[in-house]
Amino acid sequence: MAIVRWDPLKDLMTMHDRMNKIFDETLSKTAHGSYGDWLPPVDIYETDSEIVIIAELPGVKEDELDIQMADGVLVLKGEKKYPVDGDSDNYYRLERSYGKFNRSFAIPNNVDVNSVKASLKDGLLKITLQKRTEVQPKVIKVETE
Repeated sequence: MAIVRWDPLKDLMTMHDRMNKIFDETLSKTAHGSYGDWLPPVDIYETDSEIVIIAELPGVKEDELDIQMADGVLVLKGEKKYPVDGDSDNYYRLERSYGKFNRSFAIPNNVDVNSVKASLKDGLLKITLQKRTEVQPKVIKVETE
């Protein structure tokens, strides 16, 4: 049996993740006042030139998505429809998530809003936010007389 050092912060981080999920679910109200049926998982990462958001949206079609950006917030809305329009009484198990979703992400102010791109491939939505090139401050040399 291996001796493993106990990390008290690990349990705290797990609780922190659970609390974040609760708040995400609670605060994901749509404009109509109803809650989203599910929250698609996302990965967000940053490079030197861009911020990338990748959302898992299997079964969601391009025309079922609404992506908007205003006042530093990117809003991703959509609906994953049930695969069968008929009676669901014949299902033995229905574990996949369906219904409307609504996610919002605060975007830093160094993003060029005119160069935002989105693509949907193999059930993954990739939103690329290009960063603005920051103007480097001009260094002024002080000369002595």
